[in-house]
Amino acid sequence: MPTFLGKPVKVDKAKQLQVGDIAHDFTLTATDLTKKHLSDFQEKKVISIVPSIDTGLCSTQTRTFNRDLAARPDTLVITVSADLPFAQERWCGAQDLEDVIMLSDYYDNSFAKAYGLLMEEWHLLARAVLVLDETNTVRYTEYLENVNSEPDYEAAIAALKAL
Repeated sequence: MPTFLGKPVKVDKAKQLQVGDIAHDFTLTATDLTKKHLSDFQEKKVISIVPSIDTGLCSTQTRTFNRDLAARPDTLVITVSADLPFAQERWCGAQDLEDVIMLSDYYDNSFAKAYGLLMEEWHLLARAVLVLDETNTVRYTEYLENVNSEPDYEAAIAALKAL
């Protein structure tokens, strides 16, 4: 069972994606309050899922993937959290990052529920990393059992580079 802040949390592991699955389309809110769907993004992508961008670890995860993959053509890094779009926009400004794709699941947690990432006790997303190819086929997954730990950046980046 996953843990958050040292305590067990419930997530629906049966809904978590596996390598070879086709990722479900979603509707999330961008920092400009527009609605975005997975189908809007045709490139290879890393979907970096974090509980809250306003924490050190989530900030590090977001900066690391964007720093290490920003220069790759035909590749996107999409960060998803339950933070309000305003908080995500503020974070990008404070980090002096302009081209970061931040999407919010604050409205109804539909992404978290569909992807098996909703920590029911907190109404936050559990930490995970998904690598998808251009057809949204899952090529790599990491669902962290300890939500307060860092993902394996190198493994996710290697999976992306192998596409």
